[in-house]
Amino acid sequence: MVEVTTSLNIRPIRTKKLYEEVAEELKRMIREGELKPGDRLASVKELAEAFNVGRSAVREALSALQAMGLVEMRQGEGTFVRNYDPSALVQPIAAAVLMNREDICAFLEVRKILEVGAAGLAATRRTEEDLAHMEEALREMEASLGSCEELGERADVRFHLAVARATKNRILIKLMNTIADTMQETMRESRRLWLYTEEATAERLYREHVRIYEAIRAQDAPLAQQRMLAHLVKVEEVLNQAAEAEDDE
Repeated sequence: MVEVTTSLNIRPIRTKKLYEEVAEELKRMIREGELKPGDRLASVKELAEAFNVGRSAVREALSALQAMGLVEMRQGEGTFVRNYDPSALVQPIAAAVLMNREDICAFLEVRKILEVGAAGLAATRRTEEDLAHMEEALREMEASLGSCEELGERADVRFHLAVARATKNRILIKLMNTIADTMQETMRESRRLWLYTEEATAERLYREHVRIYEAIRAQDAPLAQQRMLAHLVKVEEVLNQAAEAEDDE
């Protein structure tokens, strides 16, 4: 009889996310000339209906394509196909990122550098539309409590991207879109390390995001920066504590 080993630390195979499928199809249309440089894409609502997916999946797909330099999202005008480098069409939409603890801590340092300033700018420049995007992400985050961890991860990323968009700084927005996939990967890895299955932890994270939103809504830049920094520092502290606990086992 062949013995089956059950102690292997094997991670479950993840199926491709909806937004990746949408992004791949739009990339194919660009590659094959169905969408040409300068063409304006249909609205998010129309694309969602055409692909039979939610609007959030379309927004994430467009953000991924924008990070690759294939499309440009213009405030109040829509999304347009850019003149692109053909080599970008052979790059993966979202490469799997396998990060160790040191990498995650380094990435959190980068996030602090970028996002604390972004929160302050967002507080001074945000519009009602920006607030609506943050509120939508917060609703998804709240709906995920105690149920769908992956939905919570996506909503978390969407909130931080909405804060970045509220800065109206195109370079910062592009930087944040570029690291969006890595943000979600590090969130997944850090939650694995610090037992994110505890509902109280998810609730606390949700409340921290609400407090950041409230400061941005009140146009209090110093408070928004303070709360964003406190949030990221707390994530870093909990991650370090969990890592140390694992080392002691």
